[in-house]
Amino acid sequence: MRDKVVTVFGGAGFIGRHLVRRLAARGAVIRVPTRLPEAAVHLLPMGDVGQIVLARFADDEATIRRLLEGAWAVVNLVGILFERRAGDFMRVHAKLPETIARAAAELGVARMVHVSAIGADPASPSLYAQSKAAGEAAVRANFPRAVILRPSIVFGPEDSFFNRFAAMARIAPALPLVGGGATRFQPVYVGDVADAAVAALERPELDGNIFELGGPKVYTFKELLAYTLKVTGRRRLLVPLPFAIARLLARVLELLPTPPLTHDQVSLLERDNVVTPGMPGLEALGIAPTPLEAVVPGYLRIYARWMPTMPVA
Repeated sequence: MRDKVVTVFGGAGFIGRHLVRRLAARGAVIRVPTRLPEAAVHLLPMGDVGQIVLARFADDEATIRRLLEGAWAVVNLVGILFERRAGDFMRVHAKLPETIARAAAELGVARMVHVSAIGADPASPSLYAQSKAAGEAAVRANFPRAVILRPSIVFGPEDSFFNRFAAMARIAPALPLVGGGATRFQPVYVGDVADAAVAALERPELDGNIFELGGPKVYTFKELLAYTLKVTGRRRLLVPLPFAIARLLARVLELLPTPPLTHDQVSLLERDNVVTPGMPGLEALGIAPTPLEAVVPGYLRIYARWMPTMPVA
């Protein structure tokens, strides 16, 4: 990988910064498309001078082709959790990957990794899951050798799960258990997801495969919220919120600029988010899954009533 150009769409995001650091350590030249290069300068110290290049991004085909010219590999990490306007899910999760994959194939890019999500399903009631499935299909149609990674919820510093609920617990007397809190998750560490992307780039025998990425343990939604409260030392009620009521609440919350809950997310919570039995995962990539108990207490310290000196197991 040394001196080879890798274009990482979404490289300035949560997973992206971990991947960029790993690629830089291997000597790759990393091209990071971003709408706001000035907001992504934190990536530059991860490599030598000139090793990480921030390029202004627009999602038109001509710009995407320019960002892929001369690249040895491309990784697509771009994703959104809610729509600001109708059609955003399909535009971001399906049309953009299709354009990237088609341009990469036409330009002779050797390797592609596309990060999707567990639960991607064209028959899902969730538009998010439908669009993720459409993106996978588009990538495979245009770049059949692409490796597709489907993580469960991803945890790590600056994640959108544990940080969100720990922040809510600071001020709210109770936390909602949507659907009673029975939905199961298999949280996966952001560093493991980044390592999986690197493995997919470095091992050509993996071409064309799909990997579902989950951590070493399955938890219910209720167990994850209870653990968040335990780590932060806060006593809060965990109040069951039936799906029907959650949908009504979500319709109101969707009026906020950054809604904490949407009706589409409620639909996602109606299905478990765990690795499908028999699907290859981290172990097939030679990666030992990281327990959340080894990582989460370290970055939730800022929400704690006290500052623990030892991790909370």
